[in-house]
Amino acid sequence: MNPTKITLSPKITSLSALFLLFLLSGCPQKLPPNNYAVKRVSDGDTLVATDAAGKDIKVRFACVDAPEIAHGEPNSKASNKNQFKWGNLAHQRMQQLVKEGGGRVVLTVTDTDRYGRKVSEVRLPNGTFAQEVLLREGLAMVYRPYLKNCPSASIVQQAEAEAKKNRRGVWGDSKFVPAWDFRHRDK
Repeated sequence: MNPTKITLSPKITSLSALFLLFLLSGCPQKLPPNNYAVKRVSDGDTLVATDAAGKDIKVRFACVDAPEIAHGEPNSKASNKNQFKWGNLAHQRMQQLVKEGGGRVVLTVTDTDRYGRKVSEVRLPNGTFAQEVLLREGLAMVYRPYLKNCPSASIVQQAEAEAKKNRRGVWGDSKFVPAWDFRHRDK
């Protein structure tokens, strides 16, 4: 018995290849409405994002307070230099996280603060919760006055407790002053 040989015309082969390529490439996916491009990371708990329409949105991280960073020349107080050290580390870590997320974040807006910033839970596109990372590494503290409006309150409290127990970051620094006390004292 002779097997029958089937030959396809070059046109059919080319069309088949194009069709297969189209199927494999898929259709362009639209980003969800809460996925934003990060324009800049201002400090450890604030960033500026851009929405799909190109509008800038100032974002304050929900549930946490990160140490302050030096704006201009820090004064000579040793506690300020110490505060700024941790603030700069928190800022750098947040910049690194944004880079890992391809310059994008997913925001869950919980409120708007008195400065017009969107108070938000901030996640990378892969689901990494930025506040949790900063807290676990001791680069931020839970901001308890606003914890009641924090959808992930138990997660942030657990992350902070772990950092505190292991004396990570600010928790291992006996001279560190919480950001809210530092701001109040510095006025």
